[in-house]
Amino acid sequence: MDGKAVAARVRAEVKAEVDRLKLEHGLTPGLAVVRVGEDPASKVYVNGKKKAAEEVGFRSWELHPDEGITQAALLELIHQLNADPAVHGILVQLPLPRHIDPDVIISAVKPEKDVDGFHPLNAGNLLLGRSTTRACTPYGVMRLLEEIGCDPAGKRAVVVGRSNIVGKPMALMLLQKNATVTICHSKSDLRREVEGADILVVAVGVAELVKGAWIKPGAVVIDVGMNRKPDGKLVGDVEFAASAERASFITPVPGGVGPMTIAMLMRNTLDAAVRYGLVPVVK
Repeated sequence: MDGKAVAARVRAEVKAEVDRLKLEHGLTPGLAVVRVGEDPASKVYVNGKKKAAEEVGFRSWELHPDEGITQAALLELIHQLNADPAVHGILVQLPLPRHIDPDVIISAVKPEKDVDGFHPLNAGNLLLGRSTTRACTPYGVMRLLEEIGCDPAGKRAVVVGRSNIVGKPMALMLLQKNATVTICHSKSDLRREVEGADILVVAVGVAELVKGAWIKPGAVVIDVGMNRKPDGKLVGDVEFAASAERASFITPVPGGVGPMTIAMLMRNTLDAAVRYGLVPVVK
């Protein structure tokens, strides 16, 4: 599965809709990214998001407070963005410094501007099967499955990892498409569960944890992990070469799920602008 190519199609779709919004309604979607401190990985991720936002025609802002910012001051910044009508989407880049509670910050973002899909209201709506903003990475995985014509209905889907960012929302999205879903964690018999998976999504951050010999012949394998080995090589959570011999489709690392995450962030921001930017706010 070529995540770069699919992500490019998603961005092109978003750009076409942004051009129409500007022409017909004079509305330009706005995305504000908050990056606290100097985490090197966060800087790379945020630069990628800014580049994508410019490509699709968004207005974008990076707010970059010092690592020493207090939680109260960061909350005030979030409140200012909540109140700004030009900002349709707010993303707080994780991780945050240890003295700041990420749950408090994420919950402070207006649910309608939470384009990460992490706010408790949006997470709860996903659980209840309601229309909501969806977490970008699992949303991107669902688009990849759609692109290859993989209908999860009736299939056995195994999700390895139970994080709030990927594992749990991934399982819920697959369940909504009528897959029979198993979530694996550190106490699971991993090999036994993986061997029965028609659709396998792995998101744990352990290099090559899932062995190629475990993959069911013909399975669809989505590798969300990205890990750097001692020799500097980037690998996923799945043994790629051995798994590719057995799987019908598999995502590479890099170039698989990563580009989709950013593309679906653009999709979520556009949807937020349409949903709330075109509707007069009643005070």
